[in-house]
Amino acid sequence: MGSFFAKYKLFGLVFLGLSAIIIYLFYNALQPENVLPIYQPNMVDQSLVDSTLFYKKKYHTISDFALLNQNGDTITQENYKDKIYVADFFFTTCPTICPIMTKNMAEIQDAILDDPNIMLLSHSVTPVIDSVPQLKKYALEKGVVDSKWNLVTGDKKQIYELARKSYLAVKTDGDGGPYDMIHTENFILVDKEKRIRGFYDGTNREEISKLLEDIKTLEASYED
Repeated sequence: MGSFFAKYKLFGLVFLGLSAIIIYLFYNALQPENVLPIYQPNMVDQSLVDSTLFYKKKYHTISDFALLNQNGDTITQENYKDKIYVADFFFTTCPTICPIMTKNMAEIQDAILDDPNIMLLSHSVTPVIDSVPQLKKYALEKGVVDSKWNLVTGDKKQIYELARKSYLAVKTDGDGGPYDMIHTENFILVDKEKRIRGFYDGTNREEISKLLEDIKTLEASYED
């Protein structure tokens, strides 16, 4: 009788173990997959969207560009081909939010320094002031790593059009003329297909932490 119960006790333990494994696998399978949205103009606050894009519901991507970085090199979309990147808009003489944004972008740089899939891109909104030498000086002061982070200057109209029509990052209208001025705290996460996957307040510590987590999530999606 004792051996009978011992045999079934072993069976019961094995059955419970297998049941636990099956329940765990089912639980994981039923968990919603953490997928970042692909932002289209009609999903974004309309005050951030150029009127020509109000009703665009799909296929929005960052437009091609050609700008100069802190080393005087021409930077285009080809430099970011097959890369995930974080973009923002700043100017070197900004006394308010830009120093905070740059400090937080430097923290992101530190976190992705050894990851070849991630890069950073900061656009000057005062390109007349932010010449290549000025950007180089700023880059050296802020610890910019050239292989990871491009600070770019160039044609003002091109930069402002990128901010308004590609990155959907600016609330003011304008034509990129001499009196046009934009100022935004947004960090924008862009995927390898040049699509927007997230917006973050570049002055907010919690938002920076979320951005770093979302970068991991986005990168993991390319491993599936």
